[in-house]
Amino acid sequence: MFYAVRAAKLATMSQHAEISPLNWSELGLTELLPTGTVTLLLADVEGSTRLWETQPERMTAALAQLNQTVNRSIAAHDGVRPLEQGEGDSFVAGFTRASDATACALELQRADLGPIRLRIGIHTGEIQLRDESNYAGPTINRTARIRDLAHGGQTVLSGTTEAIVVDRLPDGVWLIELGSYPLRGVPRLERVVQLCHPELRNEFPPLRVRQTTAAHNLPAQLTSFVGRQAELAEVGQLVVGNRLVTLTGAGGAGKTRLAVEVTSRLVTQFGDGIWYVDLAPITNPAVAPVTVARTLGLHDQPGRSTMELLTGFFGEKTMLLVLDNCEHLLDVCGTMVVELLAACPQLTILTTSRETLGVPGELSWRVPSLSIVDEAVELFTDRARRSRPDFAVDQGNTALVEEICRRLDGMPLAIELAAARVRALSARQIVDSLHDRFRLLTGGARTAVRRQQTLRASVDWSHALLTEPEKVLFRRLAVFPGGFDLNAAQAVGASTDVETYQLLDQLSLLVDKSLVVASDTSTGMRYRLLETVRQYAQEKLGESGEANQVRTRHRDHYTGVAAEWESRGHTVDEDLLRWAESEIDNLRAAFAWSRENAELEMALRLILSLRPLWLRGGRAHEALAGLAAILAEDHSGIAPAVWVGAVAQQCILTSWVGNPMELGQAQEALGIARKLADPALITQVLMACGMVSIYSPDVAEPYFTEAIDLASAAGDRWSLCQIFAYQATSAAMAGDPARGRVAAEKGLELADAIGDKFFSRNCRTWLAMALMMQGDLAAAADNLCSAAEEADAASDPTMSVFTNIGVCEIRAFQGREEAARTAAQSALSAGEAMGGYFADTVLGVYARAALVGGDAEESWRLSQAAIARTNQLREIFVRSVSPIAEAALACGDLDAARRYADQAVATVPGWFGVMALTVRAYIALARGIGAGRA
Repeated sequence: MFYAVRAAKLATMSQHAEISPLNWSELGLTELLPTGTVTLLLADVEGSTRLWETQPERMTAALAQLNQTVNRSIAAHDGVRPLEQGEGDSFVAGFTRASDATACALELQRADLGPIRLRIGIHTGEIQLRDESNYAGPTINRTARIRDLAHGGQTVLSGTTEAIVVDRLPDGVWLIELGSYPLRGVPRLERVVQLCHPELRNEFPPLRVRQTTAAHNLPAQLTSFVGRQAELAEVGQLVVGNRLVTLTGAGGAGKTRLAVEVTSRLVTQFGDGIWYVDLAPITNPAVAPVTVARTLGLHDQPGRSTMELLTGFFGEKTMLLVLDNCEHLLDVCGTMVVELLAACPQLTILTTSRETLGVPGELSWRVPSLSIVDEAVELFTDRARRSRPDFAVDQGNTALVEEICRRLDGMPLAIELAAARVRALSARQIVDSLHDRFRLLTGGARTAVRRQQTLRASVDWSHALLTEPEKVLFRRLAVFPGGFDLNAAQAVGASTDVETYQLLDQLSLLVDKSLVVASDTSTGMRYRLLETVRQYAQEKLGESGEANQVRTRHRDHYTGVAAEWESRGHTVDEDLLRWAESEIDNLRAAFAWSRENAELEMALRLILSLRPLWLRGGRAHEALAGLAAILAEDHSGIAPAVWVGAVAQQCILTSWVGNPMELGQAQEALGIARKLADPALITQVLMACGMVSIYSPDVAEPYFTEAIDLASAAGDRWSLCQIFAYQATSAAMAGDPARGRVAAEKGLELADAIGDKFFSRNCRTWLAMALMMQGDLAAAADNLCSAAEEADAASDPTMSVFTNIGVCEIRAFQGREEAARTAAQSALSAGEAMGGYFADTVLGVYARAALVGGDAEESWRLSQAAIARTNQLREIFVRSVSPIAEAALACGDLDAARRYADQAVATVPGWFGVMALTVRAYIALARGIGAGRA
């Protein structure tokens, strides 16, 4: 047993006096310090500097009492204090048994220490001695970091200590989970628990976690978060301790707001970021994974499904994904969540839904109502003041406000709707209205859906206060799955000239009554209905008998606007892209309504009108899915020109994403276009045929040549620009730099003349490839670097990948190792931001950068990965940029080098094949057989 000795006296008391150190050496007891695996207790006085400055005399006596209490408690629990006490008013004790350390901490916290409040940290680990009388090393450092998390009066234990003492706790003691936290200088998160006892204070603010920065896209909150402190702590612990948590509850219970508030406080727990995805606007379950991918900034990638993009993005990252409003997508969300959690071991998912996903491992937590007297009244007061700044809860209306909150069952959305009415109604009038509207719903037995009924009653009441024109507009606005502008509201919400004239006033009133949310954006005011309110309005729209007409007006508006944008030509491509991206939810709904009503031609026209959205906006996956669904059906009812245009669009987009496609349907479309004698349509289909055949230059070239003749005759510079760009691509595939250079220069001149920045960057990329094959690396680098800078500025990740791939190749051939690696890393980063778009080529150039740096093994590994990730269509091109033969040669594997070099000579075109011949020559020399025999 170890014995601690009480200090003989206190050190001289000054304004910042310290605890008198125990001098073990004088007593010959230094050998009593426990070693090996030891439980350390570190404590200090909270706010000691302030206490000394404000209460010096009281602190002198309290510190003397503290010193006596500490020595007595440590000795009573077989602990030992090292020679030095630490800095300031702190002390250290070592224990051979973790349970003794816990009991000692409990006794210290229960002691009457006057103004002093201790914060205590306990941790168990192997200990090192700095000298005979003092500890040193990572265990004491970690214990100090754990102590620093605590508040005065709080004792926290590491997860290591908790596992040892959990079955040997002192009487009346329990432990509560606080989560895992980063500690300064410690590479991994530390799990922390709190020691609790009935005689101690057990409620504390969040731990003093050192602030770190992690990426997140959590929506900004413009109103204060009221109440729910206990729920915040509980849900936060659940999210930290479980990989899948679902917040359930009725619409308007505050699921989304609680989820955002909780996750905003967990940024430090997820070092790789937090991502929030709102699934409320999604009507097609198949689009849900795509929506998640788009929110993450992931674009389509050749040969990879959306789920593969998602699992590749999350990978081993420590991230939190928040999926909001899953109730209408339970099956697809459940499947997606299970697959993500299985493939991504460090991913945590928090979902909100009106019901659980029903998948293994899911922890469900129902969001409760607000407590009436404090939280609900505070929320009502806060939101009422936003409508009427002079509103106050006083002795005259406290009972009335409490009655309002009670009648609304403490539901946040219902309370906010009621509070918005104080502008026009007194508290007494609000209560009287609630008595009339809610008597049936609040009386009698409560069913499992009572919160839903309560919210319905709240919205019913709010709806009943509307005038008839307001009710009509309110239900019609339910057709918008996303936001909308005033023009859309007028086109869809009004069926007569009178309604159009009145609509602005009616819409403003709905905003005032909190049924419509207005946001000031860079393009003007946009409006939206909260999702729960929109669902109520949808029911009213269905009951009205005018749902079909309103949905048709909605479809016709967005189809018409898209067509009007498209009719203005390529000069507005960038503007059309921005508009389409902001209206994507409404455009999806318009397309779905056309398909639902078998109006296939109108659905195809919408896709064709949104041309810039698919290619330049990185949404080719959605366009191809829609095109495939319609083109697979009987097209006898579709105008031939529309069908031909759709086939051409499908061929071009498929070629851009690098997927194989048969030439047959494109040739059929070309035949129909010739019968229609429409030169512009023929030109478009010729481009499509050439793009489908782009990896077979002999097949593609006649199509491009005829397309050039037609576009030239028509003066169609936009089509010419694209044809020359595609022709330059085809020449690069054929290893024909002279032809590729001419085509790229022509395309670039046209692109710059007509202001097509996307194809300007594209033409410069293929011009640089031709220049590189001709040996003019400096000119190639100039073209690529300028294009890369523009792509970054324009947020064009596709061209950022292409240009940096080329820059890496050039810098590698120049022997500029650092520049090659920088370009390769830029290409890799851009590709990862897009979800691995063209990952095969990116891996190939990264392999070349590694080879230039002398890392042959890494180059060999990356080259193999590049070949493995490609598809049959792109394999020749990927082999052109991947130095697999050179890497094998550098690794000393002459057989593999010869095998890959032979494959390259046989399959890789032009200039790239020459490099393979060089490898064969080196192999021959290495084997001493003479380069001539290579």
